[in-house]
Amino acid sequence: MFLDRVKITIKAGNGGNGATSFIHTKLVANGGPDGGEGGKGGNIVFVATKNMNTLYTFRFKKKFLAGDGENGSQKLKTGAGGKDEKIEVPCGTVIIDAKTNKIIADLHDDGSEYVALKGGKGGHGNAYYKSSIKQAPRYSQTGEITQTHEVILELKTIADVGLVGFPNVGKSTLLSCISNANPKIANYPFTTLYPNLGVCEVKGQTFVVADIPGLIEGASEGQGLGHYFLKHVERVRLILHLLDVSESEGRDFIEDYRKINAELKKYSAELAKTPQIVVFSKVDLLLDEELQEKRQRFDREIGVSHLEISGATMQGIDELKLKTLETLSQLPKKEPIQIEEHDFDSRDYTSINITREDDGTFVVSGGKIDNLIRGVIVDDTYSLGYFQAKLKEFGIMDMLRERGLKNGDSIRIKDITFEYIE
Repeated sequence: MFLDRVKITIKAGNGGNGATSFIHTKLVANGGPDGGEGGKGGNIVFVATKNMNTLYTFRFKKKFLAGDGENGSQKLKTGAGGKDEKIEVPCGTVIIDAKTNKIIADLHDDGSEYVALKGGKGGHGNAYYKSSIKQAPRYSQTGEITQTHEVILELKTIADVGLVGFPNVGKSTLLSCISNANPKIANYPFTTLYPNLGVCEVKGQTFVVADIPGLIEGASEGQGLGHYFLKHVERVRLILHLLDVSESEGRDFIEDYRKINAELKKYSAELAKTPQIVVFSKVDLLLDEELQEKRQRFDREIGVSHLEISGATMQGIDELKLKTLETLSQLPKKEPIQIEEHDFDSRDYTSINITREDDGTFVVSGGKIDNLIRGVIVDDTYSLGYFQAKLKEFGIMDMLRERGLKNGDSIRIKDITFEYIE
């Protein structure tokens, strides 16, 4: 089964907790704090590999979690860092933020990596809080808790050449003739339900050819298999535009040419600029006089040069391969998508929000508070004193008074509720 778009959930590892510990040896009369730092959580890393050509493996596993950092311990030992979660995807995979629908990465080349989420910070051990005033802090900091995110993986096939055309014009047959691929071939529309890739060798050089699902009118709006077709042809450097000149399906081959180019243009003006080689297919089904009439009509109405082939008799196949190689040699490689700057893994460490509930309680929240509260133990006098000092240092008490805080009012910060006394 071919799968080229899937939504998955990812989460970086949480940071480990800092340790609360004191030296206890007979050689140290007054042992001080020696609690170590918590380890950093593991990252979520996407890695492109040429050994995959579909997102099928994500059909069964859609949640990926990096390892948590280990807790710190005594003797100033830092906890081990969490293990990174490395997620392999096919070359050509685009990663999209499911929340904003913005592209955050394009893993174009084999081995390229993208760190989507960084692990949570480890908490400070009690040794971190030691000072001339606080010589024996009995509190430490918990590790940073990371959030889950949803991303969409979308595969855009990477090939040098794309075979395009209406259903049943001979694309799969041509691919089997010019490459090592063995696509499914049958005499009915939409035989190709997903891109087939083949490697074509000419004069000791190779290029990759993709047989793309057939277009119909309205493909740019998602009709038929157009949504499969168009995203996979975006990256090709050259298009082989096949036309069934025998008109065996009852369609007019010139109208086919116009409709497909119109769909390419509707989807992307840039895609419409991709160089094309027009190929008349199934020429063996026409008499010489009929074929000559079709040539003249095409020259008169379209005025574009073309090649002629027959997959059944191999007529014109070698000429087409040589022309394709010659044209590709003059075309630059397509660059990865230009990514608009987007802070996907943004973390709030600075915001302070103050609201008031119906019973008059002031509620303080925000990223700065979340970070501060990690080091607070309510039933520890020193920890609570540190917390109150930070509220003053951050200007939160002044902000509360500006909002009308009076003696006896209640203040809630996370799970801590206390009464304000002047």
